[in-house]
Amino acid sequence: MTHTHSPSTRFRALHERPDTLLLPNPWDAGSAKLLASLGFEALTTTSLDVALATDRRRATASEILDNLRAIAEATPLPVNADLENCFADDPAEAAKMIAQAHACGAAGGSIEDATGRQGDWIYDFDLAVERVHAAVEAARALPDPFVLTARAEGLLYKVGDLDEIIRRLQAFEKAGADVLYAPGLRTLEQMRTVVRSVTKPLNVVMGFADPSITLDELRAIGVRRVSIGGGLARLALRAFLDGAKQMRAGRFGFATQMAGLQELVGAF
Repeated sequence: MTHTHSPSTRFRALHERPDTLLLPNPWDAGSAKLLASLGFEALTTTSLDVALATDRRRATASEILDNLRAIAEATPLPVNADLENCFADDPAEAAKMIAQAHACGAAGGSIEDATGRQGDWIYDFDLAVERVHAAVEAARALPDPFVLTARAEGLLYKVGDLDEIIRRLQAFEKAGADVLYAPGLRTLEQMRTVVRSVTKPLNVVMGFADPSITLDELRAIGVRRVSIGGGLARLALRAFLDGAKQMRAGRFGFATQMAGLQELVGAF
């Protein structure tokens, strides 16, 4: 029996309330603890951050799962898993990663319609829908609630227009996905159009959107979940590079911008 206060149950409940869920993206256990100390209610991994840490364009499935496990064990917060295309083309094979993510501590996870192959970026419509359906079945077979997110990636790869993205999201919703996600939505009008076209919660990633858009504006148009993708890691790396360039030039002014030790120790 699922405990009423388990991370999985709490994560499901966060999607059933009317308010918008802010879902920041830590890259390791330490950054997860820092985010938890700031009062966030849940976290989500991002495969980009794992790839950046492994010095490759794309991390492996095992590296993504290891990173997920470390983040899930770092705090009591529910964790959503970025599972890319679940590392398989075949629907049944891809769906196996849902159970693997659950075993690593995920309260939810995503499957996307991007293939990971250059020049053949997006799965055909029918196969994409079949893959979501298989992932939904795998999620429903788990002993705990698992929030399944279906992602339509065409805007990122310039494959299809907004109408095609909506067509896919509607099909993913019909296949049983709990959350819908179309990275690459940039404007409030685009987001509003998608929200009005589906009934399940829409996740917007602000790493690709107009940064002047506020949470209040997103809430007002009905966006139910907001993440940042690799944005926080890239922000940290920008500060790292700026400091390293100063050091290389023989200057150390960046030391005045360092996070305080007491703040960090307190979070850990």
